[in-house]
Amino acid sequence: MRHWWQGLSARRRWLVTAVAVMVGAGAVLVGVRVAGDDHPERDGPVPVLLVPGYGGSRAALSTLADRLRRAGRDARVLTLPGDGTGDLNAQARLLDEAAGGAPVDVIGYSAGGVVARLWVDGTGARLARRVVTLGSPLHGTEIAAAGGVLAPGACPVACQQLSPGSALLAEISRPVAVPWLSVWTENDQTVVPPDSARLPGAVNVSLQQVCPDAVVTHAQLPTDPLVTGIVLRALGDATMSAPSAADCTRLRASS
Repeated sequence: MRHWWQGLSARRRWLVTAVAVMVGAGAVLVGVRVAGDDHPERDGPVPVLLVPGYGGSRAALSTLADRLRRAGRDARVLTLPGDGTGDLNAQARLLDEAAGGAPVDVIGYSAGGVVARLWVDGTGARLARRVVTLGSPLHGTEIAAAGGVLAPGACPVACQQLSPGSALLAEISRPVAVPWLSVWTENDQTVVPPDSARLPGAVNVSLQQVCPDAVVTHAQLPTDPLVTGIVLRALGDATMSAPSAADCTRLRASS
């Protein structure tokens, strides 16, 4: 090999070296592209999927979706299977189908946040760019527990799964590993206690932490101006940082 190289003219040596460098660079580029396929791009606008709460009503999230569209986002409110009171795992599979294997931002309202958490435990860990949950009973709600005791026949599968200590909630008690903002209101009388929305590994924010005078019920979360401002900020915040009291006025006005 050495004799062959020494027998080449200076011009041919230069050409062989140039070709070798180009081939090597191409291999590097291919390697980068293959590696990138395993980690979808997280920058730039992606679809926003909004997951309704228990009962599956899409009306509560329509106002928020409209505001996101005015901000230039492709926002889609999911239609949950049945009446939205069935198995939350089935709802997580629907979310996965809606994502279609591509990066997405997800907003989960109430039990929809539990659905998002289940999804992230699966393929969502690779696809979720950012997740925002609003008043989500990630550790259950005492109302579901009471319903299961007082009126078992009126507490369908999702109700049972949202009871504190359920097998499903035990499965998702680990810290979350994707950018996640969990927002709740201290005025919540549906998710009891309200800080059941607190999630290990997430940025956890009470509305009253941002605006101490905020009076927002569970049902008002998807339409409240402060919540809308927080959502818009979170979806555009690469670091998913927590808003503070200094941001109160601006966030309310940004809705």
